[in-house]
Amino acid sequence: MSWVTRVRNALPFIAKRETAETLWHKCKGCHAMIFLKEYEENQSVCPKCEHHGRIGPKARFDALFDDGKYSELDVPTVNEDPLKFKDQKKYTDRIKAARSANNRQDALITAHGKMGGHKAVISVQDFAFMGGSMGMAVGEGFVAAVRKAISLKSPYIIFTAAGGARMQEGILSLMQMPRSTAAISMLRDAGLPYIVVLTDPTTGGVTASYAMLGDIQIAEPDALIGFAGQRVIEQTIREKLPEGFQRAEYLLDHGMIDMVVHRSEMRDTLVKMIEFTMASKKAA
Repeated sequence: MSWVTRVRNALPFIAKRETAETLWHKCKGCHAMIFLKEYEENQSVCPKCEHHGRIGPKARFDALFDDGKYSELDVPTVNEDPLKFKDQKKYTDRIKAARSANNRQDALITAHGKMGGHKAVISVQDFAFMGGSMGMAVGEGFVAAVRKAISLKSPYIIFTAAGGARMQEGILSLMQMPRSTAAISMLRDAGLPYIVVLTDPTTGGVTASYAMLGDIQIAEPDALIGFAGQRVIEQTIREKLPEGFQRAEYLLDHGMIDMVVHRSEMRDTLVKMIEFTMASKKAA
């Protein structure tokens, strides 16, 4: 045994210190270094430039529901690999990896509880789960959330974040577009409001269906919202797109959405929207 080994073994145990990765967050907007705890306490919004980072279902629900109390709906069971799809990996392996990394069954998570004393059903698309892609589980989850809202006679609120339809499910993923549209008609027939909050990014088939069919359309600041990518559009029309194209503020200026709301004001805004849209129900 060398003297180096003897000295090293004789040293007292030193606890592993926290690394820079566990203490700091680098803002993707202004690239400033922020204490991670401060960043999370600010709902993942940069205190320097107000850049809104992406957050998952739990953080959303904790910030929105009264006292952070809510009940999650089970994710519906569907055929997980109807096409036996395989690219560089099997689709089943991709699903298993996403579930392991996120501790979630699929990209759409729904919960119900109270907001400002009012019943509400809220769904959150988790971009961390395969880019929030819309497959059969998401479509089935959307329909289940609508049915829950109807049974509770409550508004249905969805926070969208997706790269579009899930390519591994082919035409079956695209069929979720008309299915979700039909579900929204069920809400309308029941006289219940459907409120959409567009977050970064909301694109593809999700934008082309339930993301743009809300009775009230809200977006978070600077959220990317569109169907095709900016580069694809420029190559198609052979023109340079204006600055800020497909961002929330641009869509607001051109009448595509109703308002852009800071995350810190989102709960209060939604409570007001619920009170306004459900006033006639109370009167009845």
